[in-house]
Amino acid sequence: MAMVTCQIGREVDVYVAIGRGRALAATLDFDEIDRMRIEIGILELTRNILAHAGSGELRLAIVEQDGRRGFEVVAEDHGPGIADVELALRDGYSTTQTLGAGLPGVRRLMDDFAIETRVGAGTLVRTVKWLGKRRQARTVGGGRS
Repeated sequence: MAMVTCQIGREVDVYVAIGRGRALAATLDFDEIDRMRIEIGILELTRNILAHAGSGELRLAIVEQDGRRGFEVVAEDHGPGIADVELALRDGYSTTQTLGAGLPGVRRLMDDFAIETRVGAGTLVRTVKWLGKRRQARTVGGGRS
């Protein structure tokens, strides 16, 4: 499957990652709303990398599982980690004086959402947006039929 890796270390990297995500997602038949959900997820995850770790990596991929196709976004950093994941996933909670909507919003926008974190070692967030069943039936081998 196709994969794109984006190094995140500056504000401009956020927008490069969104553009690369948009291009990769275009190879699947997501509707406009789901493409926007993916782009917002990329935006929030890359901003979190900058705000909390200073730098990290974003991996974007088309994935297949159990006959389904989807768009995977993996954000990884080697920052301070998340001391209380449950608290970090609450709307309004922030350690950087923001609205505290990033991680909870990404969790709502995507179909699969998982966090692996260790205090002092970093965080990995994995999300997937699955192609809807009707659109899934129209894609064959990565292209439209």
